[in-house]
Amino acid sequence: MKKIPYGRQSINEEDINEVVKVLQSDFLTQGPKVKEFEIAFASYVGSKYAVAVSNGTAALHLSAMVLGTKKGDKIITTPITFAASANCIKYCDAEIDFVDIEENNLLLDIDKLEQMLKRSPIGTYAGIVSVDFSGLPVNLERLKKIAKDYNLWIIQDACHSPGGYFIDSNNELNKCGSNNYANISIFSFHPVKHIACGEGGMITTNDEKVYKKLLNLRSHGIQQDHALNKFNHGVWYYEMQQLGYNYRLTDFQAALGISQLKRANINIEKRKQIAKKYFDAFENKKFIIKQSGIIEGHAYHLYIIEVENRNGLINYLREKNIFCQVHYIPLHLMPYYRDLGWKEGDFPIAENYYQRGLSIPIFPLLTSDEQDYIIKSIYQYYNE
Repeated sequence: MKKIPYGRQSINEEDINEVVKVLQSDFLTQGPKVKEFEIAFASYVGSKYAVAVSNGTAALHLSAMVLGTKKGDKIITTPITFAASANCIKYCDAEIDFVDIEENNLLLDIDKLEQMLKRSPIGTYAGIVSVDFSGLPVNLERLKKIAKDYNLWIIQDACHSPGGYFIDSNNELNKCGSNNYANISIFSFHPVKHIACGEGGMITTNDEKVYKKLLNLRSHGIQQDHALNKFNHGVWYYEMQQLGYNYRLTDFQAALGISQLKRANINIEKRKQIAKKYFDAFENKKFIIKQSGIIEGHAYHLYIIEVENRNGLINYLREKNIFCQVHYIPLHLMPYYRDLGWKEGDFPIAENYYQRGLSIPIFPLLTSDEQDYIIKSIYQYYNE
């Protein structure tokens, strides 16, 4: 059996042709395809505005900036996430705090969050970076109610969940990235994500002022609209009015993203089918402590099983050319965050999950035979 990774991109001839067209055009970076991608993506997630950037980390950084994150602020996130969800706050010279995860869904525990906020003076915290871990959306409706009580903003880190959704108390479907309950949402277009651009990210918002600030910040803080400039030295004139960054996306990446977006719903359905097959195969198996399961609105970026002797299983599967991954090392246990005072035992649910959790292969090009081989190999390891 050939090597089976935990995730990989799906590139077809249409994708390649769209990229080639841009390579043969007049624009390679920050041209018309970027705007086209932004409009299409905003429509896909149900948000008013979208801003394409160079990667998901840039999306997080600019989102934290535009919400006014500064030195002295404290922001809350989950310890089970990629480093960028917290690092973006440190980039703004602010402080990060963690709340443990909920054992059943592996998302930030909203009950524990509320308890922590009740123990803290009003104004202790400025915002929350909410993470849709593995593709499962956070209950943003409930989170928004709490955030409103404590005057907190919400960034929805939806890197795992484009195409995901949750149903609110009004029985309305809320797409990840729609910002019905969040201030800003962000996405990543890394190759293992649902939409692959090589690298790339997207920020969505319903706030026009935030949208315009983001456009400015992603391109050095330079303003080219003469009506908004303080001076005007000619038709060529532009001004740097604030400190920004070079977080722009190329046109050929945007072209790839547009092409990928056309297959997004089809690929979500393929992920759901793969998840259902895993669920049926592992249901009631003694070696499975827990698995992702079948949940409405789940985008299935990852399919996670929790097992005893996880490391032994990883090594066994690698011998069979099945390459799984662990998502994630609890962020508070990374050396950088340990040096800031975090230690083992601070978040026991996250730490316990880390000892058992394993992301097994799930991506649209995974064949039925490959999935059967993965399931059979896991059975064999546990003598099933």
